[in-house]
Amino acid sequence: MTRLTEDLVVALDETPLYDVHTHLVGDQLAARGLHDVLLYHMVVSDLYAAGCPDGSRLTQFPGTPDEAEATARIEQALPYLHRARNTSNTWMVRSILTDLYDWHEPVTADNWQALDAVVREHSARLGWVESVFDRTRVARSNTEWGRRGSGSADDRLGYCLEWGFLTRVQWGEFDTPLYELERCWSMPQAGLPMAIGGGDRPELPRQVRSAEDALAAASHYVDQVPEPVIAMVTHFSTDIDYTQPTAAEFEAALTRRASAGPAERTVYASFVHEAVLDELERRRPDVAVQFSFGAEPLPFETGARMRQETLGQIAELIVRHPGLRFQVTNATRHVNQGLCSIAREVPNLTLAGYWWHAFYPDSIKQAMGERLDMLPTTSQCGFFSDAYCVEWQYAKAKLVRRLLAEVLAEKVERGQYSVDDALSVARSILFESAEHTLGMTPHPGWPEESASFR
Repeated sequence: MTRLTEDLVVALDETPLYDVHTHLVGDQLAARGLHDVLLYHMVVSDLYAAGCPDGSRLTQFPGTPDEAEATARIEQALPYLHRARNTSNTWMVRSILTDLYDWHEPVTADNWQALDAVVREHSARLGWVESVFDRTRVARSNTEWGRRGSGSADDRLGYCLEWGFLTRVQWGEFDTPLYELERCWSMPQAGLPMAIGGGDRPELPRQVRSAEDALAAASHYVDQVPEPVIAMVTHFSTDIDYTQPTAAEFEAALTRRASAGPAERTVYASFVHEAVLDELERRRPDVAVQFSFGAEPLPFETGARMRQETLGQIAELIVRHPGLRFQVTNATRHVNQGLCSIAREVPNLTLAGYWWHAFYPDSIKQAMGERLDMLPTTSQCGFFSDAYCVEWQYAKAKLVRRLLAEVLAEKVERGQYSVDDALSVARSILFESAEHTLGMTPHPGWPEESASFR
C-alpha cells in the first residue's frame, strides 16, 4: 500500500456514510451470538462450497435460531472454516472478531463457546450498539419496515418497504407474481416478504381471478405503504421480459395458471408490476423504487446471471415512469458499465453499492472506478451493507472505505483528482448522495451539519 493510499484510508475511516439498505432488526441490532457473525448467509455459502453439508440459512426473523440450532450449525461448520480461510467474507469475519471483540485466535472446537460468550456479553452491554454505529461513522441505516419492531431504534434507522416481490422468480415456480400480490392483498397491513426459495404457500383468502382484481390488489398494495417509508424494495429478475400486456392478455394467461410456464410468468409479472408502479407514481411519488438486479435463484441461495435484453427492457420501464426515482443494487459484475451508461441518459435511475455476488474486492473496485468515471456523484450512493447486525455493517463499511481509498489513490496518482478532490468525492458518494437520492437524514445526535449539493 502506498503512503497516499494509507493516508486516504485514514481519512476515509472518518468520512461519514449512510447505509441505504440493511436488514437490521430494530429491537435487536447487535449480533445475538457467534452464529450471527460466523454464519452470515454469505459465509454459509462459502462453507457449503467447501463441503459443509448444509447450505441453508439459519432460522430468520421473525423467528430466531434457538440454542440447539445455533450450536449444531456452528459445530457443523467448524471443520470447514480452514478450507474457506482465503475468502474475503472470512476476512471480514476476522475483522469483526479482531476489531470489535479483540479476538485474535482461529475459531476451533475448543474455543468457540468462549468466543460465543464474548459476543453475547458485548451484545447485552449498555451502549454497545451505539459504539459500533459511531465507530462505523454511520449517520443512519435504512432497513425493512417489517423489522422495525417497537420503534426503539427509530432514531438510528430509516425504513423501506420490502414486502411483495412481484418480479422476483422462485425456483421451480411460474405463478409467483400472482401469489406474491395475492399474499399482500390478503394482509390488512404491510409486513415481511416471502423468503428466497419460496417454501410453503398456504391458501389465501383473496385470489386474483381477473384484471380488475389485479388492479384492486395493486391499489391495496400502495394504500398500505406506511408514511415513514422512503423506498419500496423489490427485485427485477432477468428471467422475466418486462412488457406491457393488455388486460385481455393478462386474463387469458390467468386461465392457464395451473399449467403456467415462463411466458405466463412474464405476463403476470409485467401486468401487476406496471399496475403497482402506476399507482405509486400517481399517489406516492415520494417513495423511491430500490431494485436488486442480477441474482437469480438456486436451490438454497442465488447465482449471478443477467441477460443483455433485460438492461434494455428495464431502461424502457424506468423511462415509462418519469415521476418515480429508481435505484439499482447490482450483483452482476459485467452489468455495471451498462447500468452506468443507462443512468447517464435516464436521470431517474441511480446506482447504489455493491450487492451480494459483486461484494468482493476486485468487483467493488471495478464498479467504483467505472462509476466515478462515468457518473456524477449525485447518480451513485457508495455504500449499503445488506447487513443483519451492526457488526457486519462495520466489517463491510471498513472494506468499502479501504477499497475506495485504493481507487481514489490511483486517480490522484494519474492526475485525475487532487487529494482534496478525492476526499470531497468520497464524502459525496458515501454521505451526501443518499440525502439527494433518497432524502435520508442523520440521526438526531449526529455531530455535524450535512453539506448541501451545489
